Amino acid sequence: MTTFIDQVLSFDGLAWLIITVIFAGIVRGFSGFGTALIFMPIAASVTSPVWAIIIMMSFDIFGPLALLPRAWRDGEPAEVSLLVVGAIIGLPIGVYFLTQIDPILFRWIVSVLSLIMLILLASGWRYKNSLNKMMLMVIGSMGGFMSGIAGISGPPVILTYMSGLKPASIIRGNTMLYLFFVDLLMFIVFLIKGLLVLTPLIIGLFLAIPYTLGGLIGQKIFNPNKETLYRRIAYVLIALSALMGLPIWS
Repeated sequence: MTTFIDQVLSFDGLAWLIITVIFAGIVRGFSGFGTALIFMPIAASVTSPVWAIIIMMSFDIFGPLALLPRAWRDGEPAEVSLLVVGAIIGLPIGVYFLTQIDPILFRWIVSVLSLIMLILLASGWRYKNSLNKMMLMVIGSMGGFMSGIAGISGPPVILTYMSGLKPASIIRGNTMLYLFFVDLLMFIVFLIKGLLVLTPLIIGLFLAIPYTLGGLIGQKIFNPNKETLYRRIAYVLIALSALMGLPIWS
């Protein structure tokens, strides 16, 4: 056990990851999303694609546990279940492409996807039509594929909800539940494919502590009446992380 602790403490870039997960946790706590958009560009700059996803998957499973009861009350579990069914289809396909991808290309994909997501969210576009069961499963499948290939499962789901007319509390609850269950699915797929590595799992468990603290802070300050302010803060953090994660800096 001491050996693994030494490996965690000696991990190059650990300080950056700690700072990043604190901010990611705060944003996740008050918005329901943002973890991967903030964390993955930075993580991809200090470690391999598979390790980056394993680290995030590890802390993102245990970190939000304290936030799930409120998310379950505020959200729509029945609707989220359809998104998860779709993710089951898309995720294994994405993981296959992940194992074939070049690390530099991976960093470009993660940062560019984050920036595209940011532009779409900040544009103010609104989807006003209702979502049927098939659409929900297709959206969930797209999120699962993106989770598998880049560790970013949220964009299709978040964009759909954030561009819709649902209250902020429901959006927060639904996205938080969806992202949690996708992490569980990711863990299962990685286990089946033999991609799980112990060291990044332990690093992720270590990061779950500051991530949980950040999440509790974000949940504490969550106020639906200040949705505009929260969105702007999240947009700034996503932009900074995506820009810092671009391969042009290294």
